[in-house]
Amino acid sequence: MTQTHLLVVDDDPHIRSVLRIALGQAGHNVDEAGDGAEGLAKAQSGRYDLIVLDIGLPEMDGLALCRALRVSDQTPVLFLTAREDEIDRVLGFELGGDDYVTKPFSPRELVARISAILKRARPAPSPSFVHGILRIDPARHLCEVSNVPLNLTAREMDILAHLMDHPDRVSARPALVDAVYGMAQVSDRTLDSHLRNLRAKLAAAGCPDAIETVHGIGIRMGACAGS
Repeated sequence: MTQTHLLVVDDDPHIRSVLRIALGQAGHNVDEAGDGAEGLAKAQSGRYDLIVLDIGLPEMDGLALCRALRVSDQTPVLFLTAREDEIDRVLGFELGGDDYVTKPFSPRELVARISAILKRARPAPSPSFVHGILRIDPARHLCEVSNVPLNLTAREMDILAHLMDHPDRVSARPALVDAVYGMAQVSDRTLDSHLRNLRAKLAAAGCPDAIETVHGIGIRMGACAGS
């Protein structure tokens, strides 16, 4: 089995050491960066399966780093934050983050969350789905609208795959959260952030009616017929 390659970006040497040991014991190869500028340089020059990213970084904070990465890179990101403000966490999700862990954290929980993200990012072979002008192939992390590729994060692909696997069914929000986030404890605002990003990407690609909200019930696929 190919060893996963992770990048840990945190300005606290002790936290980097704890994560290097815990992730190494879990079979991951770990690179480190001590500030945002170094983290961005390494993320852009290397090929990583996942980035563990502290929000409160010197030189460039974690949110700005994630924003810069998402211009051309969809590598999964797990945020570390010492902040209690939910706005920071929601903003992290809106920028394309896949999960977050609040400091102080359990190394075991963090390793488990990383394993869950990596599993979702590299799912077992599965069929492709076609709905109107929209097509996805989850196994290849491929999404196309009218045969034009569309970049999605791992979370966005998970949401779309679940909805397209049941195109005629309204998915209740709790069921959608369970299918997409698994064991992670997330708020409704987290799901809303990912849905908002996904809808915006699909609309910009010419499929503004792809996802419908059935008020009081849940979410389902729309027509996605294009113009």
